[in-house]
Amino acid sequence: MAKKKRTPDRQPPSSSSQRATPGIPRSAVPAAQRGRGDRTAVLLALAVFLAPALGVPNEEMLQDTLKSIVVTFGALGAGLLWFWDQRGRSEPLRWHAVMWLPLLLMAYALGSMGWSHSYLAGVETIRWFIFSLLLWLGLNTLSRERLPMLAGAIHGGAVIASLWAVLQFWTDFHFFPQGPNPASTFVNRNFFAEFVVCTLPFGAVLLARARSRGWIAALSVTTGFVIVSILMTGTRSALAAMWLQLLVVLPVIGWRYRQQFAFSRWDSSRRAIAIGLLLVTVVGLGLIPTGNPKIQEELRGTNALERGLSRTGSISLGDPSLGVRMVMWRATVRMIKARPLSGVGAGAWENDIPLYQDVGSQLETDYYVHNEFLQLVAEDGLVGWLFLLLLGAGLVAAAWRTVRDKTPEGQAEAPFRALLLCSLLALLIVSNVGFPWRMAATGALFAICLSALAASDDRIGYRGPFAASGVRWRPVFSQAGVLASLVALALAAYITQQAARSEQKIVRATKLALSISASGDPRNPRWDRRKAELLGLIREGIGINRHYRKITPMVADELARWGDWRNATWIWESVLSSRPYIVVIMSNIARGYASMGNPGKALEYLERAKKIQPGAPAVRSLEVILLSRTGREAEALALARVAIQTNTADYDLLNATFTLAWRSADFALARKAMELRIAGWPDSRALGYLQLGNMEAMGQHLPEQALQSFRQALELTAPEVRQGLQAQIPPEYWGQLGLAGSAPATTQMSVISK
Repeated sequence: MAKKKRTPDRQPPSSSSQRATPGIPRSAVPAAQRGRGDRTAVLLALAVFLAPALGVPNEEMLQDTLKSIVVTFGALGAGLLWFWDQRGRSEPLRWHAVMWLPLLLMAYALGSMGWSHSYLAGVETIRWFIFSLLLWLGLNTLSRERLPMLAGAIHGGAVIASLWAVLQFWTDFHFFPQGPNPASTFVNRNFFAEFVVCTLPFGAVLLARARSRGWIAALSVTTGFVIVSILMTGTRSALAAMWLQLLVVLPVIGWRYRQQFAFSRWDSSRRAIAIGLLLVTVVGLGLIPTGNPKIQEELRGTNALERGLSRTGSISLGDPSLGVRMVMWRATVRMIKARPLSGVGAGAWENDIPLYQDVGSQLETDYYVHNEFLQLVAEDGLVGWLFLLLLGAGLVAAAWRTVRDKTPEGQAEAPFRALLLCSLLALLIVSNVGFPWRMAATGALFAICLSALAASDDRIGYRGPFAASGVRWRPVFSQAGVLASLVALALAAYITQQAARSEQKIVRATKLALSISASGDPRNPRWDRRKAELLGLIREGIGINRHYRKITPMVADELARWGDWRNATWIWESVLSSRPYIVVIMSNIARGYASMGNPGKALEYLERAKKIQPGAPAVRSLEVILLSRTGREAEALALARVAIQTNTADYDLLNATFTLAWRSADFALARKAMELRIAGWPDSRALGYLQLGNMEAMGQHLPEQALQSFRQALELTAPEVRQGLQAQIPPEYWGQLGLAGSAPATTQMSVISK
């Protein structure tokens, strides 16, 4: 994949158009060795088929955790088979300059464990090791004869994944838990779209090679099916990549290499079947309206065609989602400027990003930049720059060779090479606004495409230090490889088991916490047994992996809402021990200590947060709360008023402002704070109107306004939890509100404090 260098003794193409080992004519390879790699290639194909097709039917494991398991065990299992099959081999194996790229990143990540975030760097080390293994195995097993099998596996996995997405779009299919619908088995529709759009060239090459009417019909329908699923997601980066492929790249490839595809020899009936079924599938299925209420609520189109076209037309620099990404990108550019050579360490972007944010912004909930190139440079510094430059140069050189090589061997390889490059082009497009390299299925596809392209370089005869070459091999190397593969499989099994246990316990604890909160009466003693179970699960989960911060803080948040600040605080502290710069977590810990009567510790965490983000809404609200709790209410109220005027107030600050302003009889400010909270956090509307009603009833003595506020609160409250709301309404209003029962023994003023 670099400078073109032809070997002087290139052999004319044989019937199989390949040599089995680099630098050795196929005729010199014993017949027993020619089939080596078949099982390895089959296992690699099976992995890339199963990774997108399979999903977790419950929430106790993340979807990408399962996909990572499939890819990891597929790669390690294929490696074991490969070394076992080569245990008596003494002939050279293939090597290619592209192998140095992931190995370079793996070495940097391994070194990062010593000076950056060791856990995150360790994860990156493993990721690039698996990538390198897939790349090397593909390089040595993906012959031209095996490429159609690989294409079939990739296309088949995409079709199955698309089936789940289509069902989710049409029927609100709930088998796989997911976020933004339709997400197939990927939890997020963007992740699914970014993967499946890269598979389109493989369906196209299978269709172009098909000869029988049955296969032409089947591939036309399934390819159209995949296109419809992309339209359903409305993911604009994937749509841009899809239109570029369908309207420009694939037609050019088809025309340029038409004589090497079967479609150039189709009769009129076959052409009619292919074109007709493809159009009927896309248009027919694309016009079926969605039956998913979540998608209907988005108002982005009621069917796949409308959704895809409207989302394509909405691509612009002023798009709100792009604006959010721009905040992350600007912070990342500052990170790159601060550490241009060393980077912050492999995987450490999410750890260090709070140190480089815009003043007043908070990105602690983001784990990736949503731009693979920026993240790689920010984390890996000079190594990241080198990777990107060499990868780009290598792909450009590979495309140039594909177009320019007029030899029979080069022409035989060109169609598949062009389609591999097309898939990689789609991947590079979606990598500008996403993080597909870090998703297991898409990352595996990336490695496989590079390996197939590198293997093609060897078959064509491009050799040298910057392209294909051979590596000496001995039987003892294979024997060591078998042993290493067994050890790696055992280690992978242990890590997988521990990760699954940790995820399961943390997710179960989170579900218990949310179900208790949803009851509307979380402090009822009937929940004590469940709370004890919850705390046991979260302790065990954190004990296994304290670095798992995606869900753990949710448990602490719910505990804090119930008033269990002690347990909430130690959970937050466990998160902060792994990610020490998260301002929101620092603020929560400070609130916890303040609520437990430890102002010294609360102020300590406030100062830590102010050093990182003095203007962050969470820090401002924390300072207001601590000032009010230490008797400095006038200062707290002045600070809160400035925050509201500058539009830097969050939920907690508005809540605290309402309380302080009511106590100070500044009813106008209290009302403004509550109205902002109701508008910004609609889920709190019922409680907000209840609090307004109590202020109007007991503070301002405006019974008519209070009655109206109470009525709005009741209308927004579900019948099953209305009794809890009634308990906080003054009894003298019950009759006018149509409420019955005796006055509860609760303090009405409790609603004004958080």
